[in-house]
Amino acid sequence: MANKSILVVGGGISGITAAVEAAEVGYEVFLVEKNPYLGGKVSQINEYFPKLCPPNCGLEINFQRIKKNPKIRVITMAKVENISGQEGNFDVTVKINPRYITDGCTGCGKCAEVCPVERADDFNFGLSKTKAVYLPQPFAFPMKYVIDSTACNGASCGKCAEVCEFKAVDLAMGAKTMKLNVGAVIWATGWDSYPVEKLANYGSGTVANAISNLMMERLAALTGPTAGKIVRPSDGKEPKNIAFVQCAGSRDENHQKACSSVCCMATLKQISYVKKQYPDAKVTIYYMDIRAMGKHEDFYNKIKEYDITMIKGKPSEIKEDPETKDVIVLAENQITQEITELKYDLVVLATGMAPATAVAKVPAAVAYDVDGFVLSGSVPGIYAAGCVAKPGDVASSVQGATAAVIKAIQSSVRG
Repeated sequence: MANKSILVVGGGISGITAAVEAAEVGYEVFLVEKNPYLGGKVSQINEYFPKLCPPNCGLEINFQRIKKNPKIRVITMAKVENISGQEGNFDVTVKINPRYITDGCTGCGKCAEVCPVERADDFNFGLSKTKAVYLPQPFAFPMKYVIDSTACNGASCGKCAEVCEFKAVDLAMGAKTMKLNVGAVIWATGWDSYPVEKLANYGSGTVANAISNLMMERLAALTGPTAGKIVRPSDGKEPKNIAFVQCAGSRDENHQKACSSVCCMATLKQISYVKKQYPDAKVTIYYMDIRAMGKHEDFYNKIKEYDITMIKGKPSEIKEDPETKDVIVLAENQITQEITELKYDLVVLATGMAPATAVAKVPAAVAYDVDGFVLSGSVPGIYAAGCVAKPGDVASSVQGATAAVIKAIQSSVRG
């Protein structure tokens, strides 16, 4: 008999797509997400390319689909610890970490108003701070606060619990374990920006004004730490001379071999952010190749109209001027054979897509490629979707998630 239930691990755009597609054809879905909210990296992006529209509208449509479908159970702050069994009959153990906020939360924010402790805001990559009790992001789903237990003073403070008229704060909440039986598993835990700390020749994350491309997204976002104003993290000054460095950690035998496929387009998009705010800003791209496939070539040609300086060559070193905090980039222009050492107000590193499975493996005997991407189908009934299967943009991740659902349904039938 078919097991008409599917576990989807990861609540980004791939996991959300897989969950709603499976549920809308009649399958029971358990959607497990490690963060206290759904949306993944897409929720942190300022605009999609090439249309340059904000992602929150698309996410909200899918959130409404989730809300209206009783076959989807969303489990946030959770981790899959074990998967055993076989195609059509998997036993799964899920650990649910405490939120310290119950379903009674209305999102009023009074708890955060009285909280005396601050923490670095991970949603904004540490570019801003929140209180120890906080709303994960402005469009969070579920729209509930959460308490960071590593920052909170606990019961010795308790101000948040005192002020909550709905008694939604539970500082004694503990972790729980859930057992599930499902017919198939879709692993969609997404990607992480390749760690700048591993790039010793680029300052290992110590150059204050050399930021990742994801940090640039948050600086440009109206919901970000600067309300959409692109400024230097070190001093808040407006940057007028900006460099973008492609393939920072990707297409590199010493780091990640794979091309992340979207970084070039993301940089071109971010140049439009800069030019809209600072029309006179000087922009330079250090590149190996510009990979703007298919119709994206039109977007590339449009961005080139901004009169960008392009240096074909991968920088050998990035360092900081200790007095001004300007960023110094050393590189060879492969076209002119010129060795350059140029100074910029701000440098944006196009850090590649490292699959989450490069660090957090699937708790089953699946196979991986050299960069940690999951080889889908290596275990019958367990399928990779989105950027743990291969690097890609939102559109390709959605397509991959739908394909994974079809395979998962076939697995549940075979079981």
